[in-house]
Amino acid sequence: MSVAAAALLWLVIGFVLANLPFLTERRFLLITRGEKSFVFRLLELLVGYALTLALGFLLEGAVGRIQEQTWNFYAITLLMFLVLAYPGFVWRYLRRRSARP
Repeated sequence: MSVAAAALLWLVIGFVLANLPFLTERRFLLITRGEKSFVFRLLELLVGYALTLALGFLLEGAVGRIQEQTWNFYAITLLMFLVLAYPGFVWRYLRRRSARP
């Protein structure tokens, strides 16, 4: 796999994992138990971030040597992950809902 293909795959999967907590009411895509709270959505978002990081390290190891990272890397990738989650957040909390009868 080329570096460009690995990076694109990582971004697409990161985008999907960032938006899943806001697009479904299932807890971790498994359990259906009423409406999820905002705190639980944040927990799912952090788990999705951890999965995205793990996938990134796996892809990096597949295309070359894994680089050692400092706290700056994790801070920046967390903020990028939150930016990727913005469309799902807008869909869940900020969009205008039609009047219900």
